[in-house]
Amino acid sequence: MRLENMPVEFQQALPLINTLKEAGYEAYFVGGSVRDVLLKRRIHDVDIATSAYPEEVKAIFEKTIDIGIEHGTVLVLAEDSQYEITTFRTEDVYVDYRRPSGVTFVRRLEEDLLRRDFTINAFALAEDGQIIDNFDGLTDLENKLIRAVGVADERFNEDALRIMRALRFSASLDFDIEEKTFEAMKVHASLLEKISIERSFIELDKLLTSDYWRKGLRNFIDSKVYNHLTGLVGKEVQLENILKNIKSDYFWFTTSEQAWAYLLINLEVENCKDFLKKWNVSNEFTKKVTNIYEAYKIALERVWEVKDLYKYGFDAFMYAEGLLEAEERDIDTSLLPQLTMKLPIKSKSELNINGQVLMNHFNRQGGIWIGQIISEVEELVVNGQLENNQEAILEYVEKELKEE
Repeated sequence: MRLENMPVEFQQALPLINTLKEAGYEAYFVGGSVRDVLLKRRIHDVDIATSAYPEEVKAIFEKTIDIGIEHGTVLVLAEDSQYEITTFRTEDVYVDYRRPSGVTFVRRLEEDLLRRDFTINAFALAEDGQIIDNFDGLTDLENKLIRAVGVADERFNEDALRIMRALRFSASLDFDIEEKTFEAMKVHASLLEKISIERSFIELDKLLTSDYWRKGLRNFIDSKVYNHLTGLVGKEVQLENILKNIKSDYFWFTTSEQAWAYLLINLEVENCKDFLKKWNVSNEFTKKVTNIYEAYKIALERVWEVKDLYKYGFDAFMYAEGLLEAEERDIDTSLLPQLTMKLPIKSKSELNINGQVLMNHFNRQGGIWIGQIISEVEELVVNGQLENNQEAILEYVEKELKEE
């Protein structure tokens, strides 16, 4: 098969391909970008594979950076762009079910393609548009199938994260997983326990935020992979509830935080922070997930109030509202705009008072009294019980200090 029209992303990188070929080496576009152009999807990173060894690549191009030279990858800086150029390679024994103990640089493309994970990721694209397909990946693309390259058991035993990648691709591409590949995923799922939780988080996160997340989650459940991820062991019913409770077929999670908040809601976790700590996510991510979780939970118990909006933030309520609507719950969608209009301040910094003003006005030294007073004032202003102007606040504080 030959591409009639080379996408602009490839055209821009063609000078690098041509330079390598003029120097006597083979060079091809490889990886997900080739798959995506065949699927008429937006292209992300353009990767190049070559028969030139890393030092040979560095000798050819003027500006390079060693970003993974031990694995054959050199970053080449070309005008306003940069491209990863990787030497054809084979991989030695995988010692930790994720990374090879070493790599061997080779001159033949065929040997390099053998180490790829799935047939739809094992294409190479020549400078003339010719597609090199050694594993019948074009047929799998046509049939919307994810199939392991070669023997599936070997591919997953080499790198267990490929199990999560297969699930993620099913969600992002709306592809089915070929039967033997799926069975091998189930057999080797326990190897995911040896993979860093951060890596599994990235793949599960991409699955949940993909266009076809329902298919990905269905495969995630049917493969029993969840039984080998922290906090999800034995949670089949709870995961099934995500598919059952979202009534709309046209609902997509807007952000990762919204997706994980809904996961935690259905898992019925008691403490979001404790759960997410095991996944090694950032404090900021944990806070945003928790805020959405709390906003959703409040809606099940009572009507949202201004103080809730102030505490958890507008975004949390907007995403919680999206989840409630997707579940087809009876909610007042005009409430959130109304509360926003009533919100007198969005943060403590907007108070028309601060510690220095208090010390100067009352001629008192600093101390814990300042924090206590400002917290009281903050609550009263948010609840509409005290006007946010300095005169009114100082008058209130004066009365409070007299009663001490």
